[in-house]
Amino acid sequence: QVQLVESGGGLVQPGGSLRLSCAASGSIFNINAMGWYRQAPGEQRELVARIITGGSTNYADSVKGRFTISRENAKNMVYLQMNNLKPEDTAVYFCNALIQERQWRAVAQYWGKGTLVTVSS
Repeated sequence: QVQLVESGGGLVQPGGSLRLSCAASGSIFNINAMGWYRQAPGEQRELVARIITGGSTNYADSVKGRFTISRENAKNMVYLQMNNLKPEDTAVYFCNALIQERQWRAVAQYWGKGTLVTVSS
């Protein structure tokens, strides 16, 4: 059973920074991609940033230049460094991963339970 566990959320003032972490554990043969999504109250869940095997990344336009995603393959972890945070960044942030549990099994998508980021003065 694969689990994704996020940490690092909290309350921060506008212009501040936070670093989110996500650890994948359990039966893991290969991780194809890891990423972060967010969902604000009353809004749909949206992609924030994603990093695939090999290091290629993509970001939502709204966070480009402010957020940086990175991955630590040996520890099955992904991070999201968030700088110059704005009130509109307030949301629950979810870790997402595409994981192959066994060599001959299909890739499946997994989600963490989310961590709340609140940007407010």
